[in-house]
Amino acid sequence: MTVNKVAVVGVSQTRFEEKMIDRNYADLVYEVTTGALNDAGMTIDQIDNVVTVSNDFWDGRTISSMAVMDACGSYGKNVSTVEGDGTFGVLYGAMRIWAGSFGTTLVVAHSKGSEGSPFLITNSMFDPFYYRPLGLDAISSSALQAQAYIDRRGAAVEDWAAVSVKNHKNAKNNPHAQLALDLTVGQVMSSPMKCQPLKRLDCSPVSDGACAVILAGEERANQSRQKSVWLKGVGYAAELHYLGDRDLSNPIALTQAAKKAYAMAGITNPSEEIDFMEIYDAFSYMEPLWLEGLGVCPPGEGGKLTSSGMTGMKGRQPVNASGGVLSAHAVLVAGLVRIIEVVLQIRGKAGARQLEKAQTGLAHGINGPCGQSHCVWILGSN
Repeated sequence: MTVNKVAVVGVSQTRFEEKMIDRNYADLVYEVTTGALNDAGMTIDQIDNVVTVSNDFWDGRTISSMAVMDACGSYGKNVSTVEGDGTFGVLYGAMRIWAGSFGTTLVVAHSKGSEGSPFLITNSMFDPFYYRPLGLDAISSSALQAQAYIDRRGAAVEDWAAVSVKNHKNAKNNPHAQLALDLTVGQVMSSPMKCQPLKRLDCSPVSDGACAVILAGEERANQSRQKSVWLKGVGYAAELHYLGDRDLSNPIALTQAAKKAYAMAGITNPSEEIDFMEIYDAFSYMEPLWLEGLGVCPPGEGGKLTSSGMTGMKGRQPVNASGGVLSAHAVLVAGLVRIIEVVLQIRGKAGARQLEKAQTGLAHGINGPCGQSHCVWILGSN
């Protein structure tokens, strides 16, 4: 069976801020929808179906996606919702084109973390009888993973601090980033403790913002205003929900997802064949841990990649040239932004953060506590 090729033909993202008091969800969705259409040189009539990405807990209402249907122009169109990271929204949208059901898909994600309690919301993702009463949330559960990374793989907090320094500095070249900072390892290490061993500057902010991408099959993509960036491979996998049933220092779901994406894209050596990566670093330790899961280096060696310069802007394989999630973290939106950043790099339109070599890139998103599920995308110029 011949599978229809799919490309990203339009992208748009807001600036990410701590609190957007002048715009509601619909305003943000309308902004990025029109931005992506303009980027692609398309009208809303040329969009066959819409996939929205939202979450009832973060939005503070049930069936939250219904509140933005008009803003994303889905009236009279086939529309569906993914209540998870935006990378999975692209997966659903691309599958609809691969299946031959539609020629184009708009995927739009939004989040306003400032309007809710991150503790209460992320505490609610745990079971109500055992973990939730303990007070676990995104930060404390990630601290457990970070400590497991230290105990079982010999990770060093100084290496994580170097990741924070690198990514916050990269964010200075990104007009969409929330936290663009000049830091030293010492400043990161001496920042207030959030939850042992994670300090404030090891943690991403909670952001407001939205983004959108337009996907198209080969025929439509070849008519696009912009250079088409092709979806070459994807993999996704999940592991057990209860943290105590998992080895938190070994991201096996990521490893499985990466293997599937590499196989689909024809990649056998990711550290040599992928030019750059945008990965979901909600906490500083995640970048080296995820790099290990992606097969870029052996277990326990991820932290050395930053100190060696390999993952820097001028390194052999830059990681998070945009500043990553550490510099802007709108939940659900952040993974889709990773795809947008890869698209901009491959187009050669990333501005001050443009890399010298950007033909093949990797974008990564996660769902659930401590990266319970992962989605890995390989994108390329041809």
